[in-house]
Amino acid sequence: MSETVDTIDADQEEKTAPAEPKAGGEDALVQEGDIAGDYLERLLDLLDYDGDIDLDVEAGRAIVSIDGGDDLEKLVGPRGTVLEALQELTRLAVQQETGSRSRLMLDIAGWRADRREELRELGRSTAESVLASGERVRLQPMSPFERKVVHDAVATVKGVTSESEGEDPKRRVVIFPED
Repeated sequence: MSETVDTIDADQEEKTAPAEPKAGGEDALVQEGDIAGDYLERLLDLLDYDGDIDLDVEAGRAIVSIDGGDDLEKLVGPRGTVLEALQELTRLAVQQETGSRSRLMLDIAGWRADRREELRELGRSTAESVLASGERVRLQPMSPFERKVVHDAVATVKGVTSESEGEDPKRRVVIFPED
């Protein structure tokens, strides 16, 4: 994915300069959240979808959540693919305003929170299975977010370890017994 946007529409060209981040790390993250919230609010309005936008700062990144509307599942898509794309577009919108790359996290209809729990359980149960059988297990390809959650869950089980193999979009977690 490209980190720069070469095409700018006429309305965006009229802006004089990117907004300057507020002083301090957390203030800059709050500003990112505000910019992202405005961007997503306009998107929801265009789609005529209802949703409440919640902004937070957690673990050194802006967290933006959209909840409440019946149509929001459409913005998640199969296995979160639409959510991932919207997160990247939102990050680019923030970058365009601030001049800095954003690491914000977007969640829609609680999908990421629910998926995180599923992946934690998958990581723990697979690690315990590997520990019992002594056989390595390759999981399905996952996004970077999903792989990180699985790696963190595997790390809680003594006697097994995990690593990622392959190239995106087919990069996957492999869980194996420690030597």
